[in-house]
Order: sequence, then C-alpha cells, then structure tokens
Amino acid sequence: MKQELIVVLGQRIRHTKRYREIVNVFMKNGFSHFLFRVGLTDRGLAKGKEPDETNRNLQSIGKRLRNALQELGPSFIKLGQIASTRYDALPSEITEELEKLQDHVTVIPYEHVQYTIETELDDTLENLFEWLDPEPLATASIGQVHTARLLSGEAVVVKVQRPALKSKIDTDLEILHGIGKILEERTAWAPRYRLCDIIGELSNSLRNELDYLMEARGAERISKQFEDKAHVKVPLVYWEFSTKRVMTMEKIDGIKVSKVEELDANGYDRKIIARRLADAMLHQLLDNGFFHADPHSGNICILPNNTIAFYDFGETGLINEKQKQHFASIIVNLHQGNTKAMIKTFSKMDIIGEKTKIEVLRRDLDDLHARYENIKMKDLSLGRIILDIFNVAYANYIKIPAELALISKVILTLEGVLRRLDEEFSLMRATEPFAQKLMWRRYRPKELVRNSLEEIGEDISIISELPQDLKDVMDVVKKGKIGLDINVKRGDRIMRRIDKLSNRLAFSILMLAFSILMASLIIGFAIVGKDTFIWELPIIEFGAVIAFLMFVLMVITIIKSGRM
Repeated sequence: MKQELIVVLGQRIRHTKRYREIVNVFMKNGFSHFLFRVGLTDRGLAKGKEPDETNRNLQSIGKRLRNALQELGPSFIKLGQIASTRYDALPSEITEELEKLQDHVTVIPYEHVQYTIETELDDTLENLFEWLDPEPLATASIGQVHTARLLSGEAVVVKVQRPALKSKIDTDLEILHGIGKILEERTAWAPRYRLCDIIGELSNSLRNELDYLMEARGAERISKQFEDKAHVKVPLVYWEFSTKRVMTMEKIDGIKVSKVEELDANGYDRKIIARRLADAMLHQLLDNGFFHADPHSGNICILPNNTIAFYDFGETGLINEKQKQHFASIIVNLHQGNTKAMIKTFSKMDIIGEKTKIEVLRRDLDDLHARYENIKMKDLSLGRIILDIFNVAYANYIKIPAELALISKVILTLEGVLRRLDEEFSLMRATEPFAQKLMWRRYRPKELVRNSLEEIGEDISIISELPQDLKDVMDVVKKGKIGLDINVKRGDRIMRRIDKLSNRLAFSILMLAFSILMASLIIGFAIVGKDTFIWELPIIEFGAVIAFLMFVLMVITIIKSGRM
C-alpha cells in the first residue's frame, strides 16, 4: 500500500512538472490569453499578453502552434505530424503549418543504442551482429536507424527506440487528455471539432508507433499483398532480431523516388514508375484495405527494372469493405455529378448530423461538382477534391470517419510524389477503375447475400429493442408529472429499417402465398391425373415464368433503391 502511494505521488509530481513545462511553452508562443480563458492559467500570468488582431488569424496561430510543439519535444512533434493529416477536422491553415514540423532531435548516444539492443535481444552485440555502424543512418523523434550485418552475412538495418520514451509519451498523453476534456467543457469550438476524439485517435496512432512488432507485422502483411508482383518490393523482417523496441529488417539499396535527375541518369522510366507506384498504393487501399499510410518520398526508393520498394511501416491504415465502397461511391458520384447518390452514401454511412440541412448539402455538392466539371482529367487533383468534399461535409455538420481522413492524407502525399515523377500522370484517372470495380463488387451474389444477412441482423436488433425502449419511456412518464421532451436519435434510420423490413415481409408473404398456390395446383392435377392446362394455358409453366419475373423484380428493386 505504501509503495503504491509513493508511485501515485511520484506520478502526480511528474505530471505537475511536465504540465508546467507545457503551459510555459504555450504561453511563450502567444497562447497565454487563451489558456486563461479556458481556465488553465490565472489572470496574472495572462495579463497584458493578449495577442493583437493581426496575430489572431489562423495562419499565425498555426505558426505559433508549430513552434510550441517543436519546442515540447518528440511526443508533441509526432502528435503534430499526425494531426497534420486530419484535414477533415482541422482548418487548412493549421494543417499546412503542422506539416512543416521536422524531427530536429538529438542523436542517441551509441552506448544507449548498444544497451537497448543487448537488453532487448538478451545477448551481446558481438554474438548478434558481425558489425553495427556506430553512426546512425537516420534519426527521428521515435527512434534511430543503424546499418549492420548479421553473422550469417545478410546486410540489415536496425531500428532502435529512444530510451525512456514510452513513459514520457504516456505522461504527455495523459495531460493532453485532461486538457482536451477541459476545452470541451469550456469552449464552443472543441466539441464541434471533436477534440477529445481527435486526441484519442492521435494517442492510439502514437502508441502503435512505439511497438515495433506491430510495425513489423504491418510490413509483412503488405509484403504478402505483392507476393505475385515482381515490380514491388518490401524488406524482409528478421523476427529473431526484433522486439517491441528493436526491429531488424533487410537492407535495400535504391534511389530515392524524389531524386528524379539520378533516376534519369541511370536510365529509369519515370512514367512506368509513376503508374506502378499509383497501382501499388491503390491496390493496398481499395483492393486489400490494409495500406502504408505514409508514402512520402523518404519512404519509397526505386530498384533496377523500375521496381518500387517501400520502407518504414510505422504508420499503416485499415479500412473495411463497406468503407472502401463508400469512399469509391463518393469519388465516382462526385465525378458524375450524382449529388443524390452522394447524399445517399452519407446516409448509409450514418454520418449526417442532426443540424444538417439536406437541401443546403445538395446545393453545396452541386456547386462543388460544377467547379470541377470542365477541368481536364490530367489537371484534376484527387487529393484536393477530397479536401473540398471534407470542407463541404464540415460546413454541413457531417462527421467524416477517421479512416477516410487517413486515406485523404495518403492520396495527397502520393500525388506530391507522382507529380515529380510525371507531371501528366492523373491519379484521378488511375483511381477510377479501382473504384468502379469496388462499386460493382457489391452486386455479386455473395456480397448481396452477405449484405442482406447483415441488414436483417440489424433490423432484428432494432425491432427487438423497440418494446424495451417504449417500456422505458412509459415508465418515466408514469413516475410523475414531468415535462416530456423526447429526442429520438436515429429516428430516420429506424423508420427506414422498419420500412425495409415491412416491404421484405410483405414481398416474402406474397411469394410464399404464390408458391403455396402453385404447389396446390401441381398436387391437385397429379391426384386427378389431368394435364396442367386451364383454358388452354400451361398453368405450371406460366406460374414458373411469373415466379421468375417476381424474383428478378425483387433483385432489381434491392439493387436500385435499397428499400427492400
């Protein structure tokens, strides 16, 4: 008990010290008046420090925020870098500044590197490697990379995590969660931006990057996607030399994709490279759903025969089949100007807010389509289009899922790399076949059956909960004279479900009645030994045709309207 108390007190002291550091840095960068307004500092500290009007614009705030995060060290730098991808939730002026955050961090002393490797792998450096270069190949906020050679002769790179990093990041994240709650309670903008949710997502991303085994599994999973594609390479993971804080991978030597002059000098075909890189990323995103989430030029190099090699799988993303189909629908429908279908997709995703006005949303989407309607395909930026969709969504109180926000970041990053390789290359054109394939995939018999079963399961769940929900409401009403203000969340959705279910039941009863009638006719004619003709019409054959047409009608109705 005494020991636990000491641990708790030590934690509070550590938190208090770091909290003061964070507050002081933000005050120094011009946020003192803001900190006072939300109750994080007292009036005396903020007095006379309110920024003037010229410093209140978002771009100025972004610059000062970037400087503050840079000064606060590795965990805040990394959080800022991840936050820079949240184009759906943060103003563009803020994300543009956060993108400039750099890992200006000190080099880990070699003795720390050696100690971490030997502790994690439970052996001496001499028994593990033939040699390990004391000079780092690369240094970042989370870890440091060294080249080495195994005793078996393979050239490798060894990624080593910074000492005591996890405890520092845990402290920072706990403080940030606390600040997020305060801001959501005391400001109007924080709940609208879903600040606590964003902090939670950033925290999960950062904690995942601290586990090198997760990164290694991600690399291996992506490698399996390209087992039958010789022009895409992912380095091998040496599992016996990898732990949560040390990761050893195959060393691949190539030309960085950004060094276009060197690629040209060595006879590489940049147009082929651009097409292969786009296809490789779209294959991950829209075919498999598990993807490299940070495809910037530093994480991609080119090998002989115009082969693409991916590095650094610290950031990966995962989207399910429905999310892929929704993403494809949004892009294709915007390109075709089908505003009604886009709104229907938003509805299916269940992201339309209570304050959303459908007519305003439809008008904004029509305006967005008109803006791109007469632009040539090669001049269209898929990333910019997605950002514009996010801006429309945010203005209309639509909450874009984090997974789709991550896809937008990947596409924007990828477009920047592709543009340097081939100015004529259109990622929009390259995406369309993948998107069309996804949209048609939902109409396969297997998908129709699976989706129908899922829909039926949801319908049964909603209907089965209604009696209890009604009982709860009536219990509250019976308890006394109280004002009754019922806000039925998802009311629209429930009514659509009931509508669908009732249509299905009615159609099923009709089909069943028709089947019973046909069976009765067959049995009756068989008993009396007569032909199945009435008024010279082949009743059984005629009934079979009607049944088939009813079945086709049902399938077409399901596909076209989704109301069955």
